[in-house]
Amino acid sequence: MEENREGYGLAEGYGLAEGKILSIIWMILFVVLVLLPSMSLGISHFYVKILIKTLEWAALQIEEGVKKQKALALENLISTDLFPYAGIIQREETFMEEEIAGQHRGRFNLADVMYFSKKGCEAVAEDEVTPRFSSEELVSWNLLSRTNANLHYVSWQLSVVWVIGILIRYCLLVPFRICLAVFSILLLVLATTVVGQFPNGRVKCWLSNQVQMICATLGVRCLGGLVSFHNRENRPQEGGICVANHTSPLDVLILASDGCYSLVGQAHGGLLGLIQKSCMKTTQHVLFERSEMKDRHLVRKKIREHIADKAKLPILIFPEGTCINNTSVMMFKKGSFEVGGTIHPVAIKYDPRFGDAFWNSTKYSVMTYAFNMMTSWAIVCNVWYLPPMVKEEEEDAVHFANRVKAVIAARGGMSVLPWDGGLKRKKVKESFKEEQQKKYCQIVIEDGSVGNGNVC
Repeated sequence: MEENREGYGLAEGYGLAEGKILSIIWMILFVVLVLLPSMSLGISHFYVKILIKTLEWAALQIEEGVKKQKALALENLISTDLFPYAGIIQREETFMEEEIAGQHRGRFNLADVMYFSKKGCEAVAEDEVTPRFSSEELVSWNLLSRTNANLHYVSWQLSVVWVIGILIRYCLLVPFRICLAVFSILLLVLATTVVGQFPNGRVKCWLSNQVQMICATLGVRCLGGLVSFHNRENRPQEGGICVANHTSPLDVLILASDGCYSLVGQAHGGLLGLIQKSCMKTTQHVLFERSEMKDRHLVRKKIREHIADKAKLPILIFPEGTCINNTSVMMFKKGSFEVGGTIHPVAIKYDPRFGDAFWNSTKYSVMTYAFNMMTSWAIVCNVWYLPPMVKEEEEDAVHFANRVKAVIAARGGMSVLPWDGGLKRKKVKESFKEEQQKKYCQIVIEDGSVGNGNVC
């Protein structure tokens, strides 16, 4: 009997201990869920201020060194009599009708081949599309090895700072960021698995939103992210469509750290696929295969159904369909603007001085890109929530998309390009070629150079 009593006493003791441990765990989870999204110790701001001062000093050092190099180069040019020929190549912006139409004199002119050859060479030399799929050119070196053009040889002081920067980033920042990234991914997988077992209702919805915002916040911080949100009164509302320019997968993390969204995007594999599957356990997202036309029609149908329910989370869409290097906004696909509803434009602009956020998916894998981000100084970004927009009467989806694109580009200080971002992976559409061919045929026909025949 005494042994049984002792056993019961021990069991009660263990039970109390387990109860205390569970209570402490729940208290920690509550503090994390409620306080973490809004906590800020000001460390990131202080760190970025130090970086700005360091980069300004480095820019002065480089400027002085480059001036000396240019002076020597100029002396060499003058001594070899090459200077008078500088700036001899100049591109003239003229239309096909202006250059060709005046040259025809009642017959087909074989010399027109030279016009198209010249325009082709100019297009290759001054291409405005392809550079949008590579890293943005920096005004001055940001002391990163991947952007170095032997500038660390300008002065010994700059070389010392460059080496110290490598040690800080790889020996101090990277280990901490990797640990935080692993923790945030494990937290997302475990928390979404647990929350996914809850019955549908307000509790599950609240927990799901808190988990995603916390994991997104941790994801931004593990990259040294410092994000400034502007005009939060214009944040997307339930049942709306959030439309933003697209530079990187970080766009999703940054926006999700300030609000919850249902995502519309391409299905991925690997690490991104794991994150997508985890998010699907607690929130409705629309994922599709870019190559399947059936998926596109299904996505459009699901978007219509989603925005019809004003209680659902706003949908987050990147209409460019691919990542652009944050210097311009390219063609918006019209599908997002055909379904109706309110469009909430968002402009995202990164500061390339601290790290290049652009993801060139044709060159870097997800893991390589993540490593490049973790070895950067920081990810500094500005986000502007713009006033909601609706399609006007008698306005088609293409014009509405162009209007939204222009607003986003103007707020973010980016240029507007009419080209399709799909040119990163595809060739120019045949319809664009046919359009130029028809223009030339029209010129020849009107000029009477082929008689009564139809050259087209």
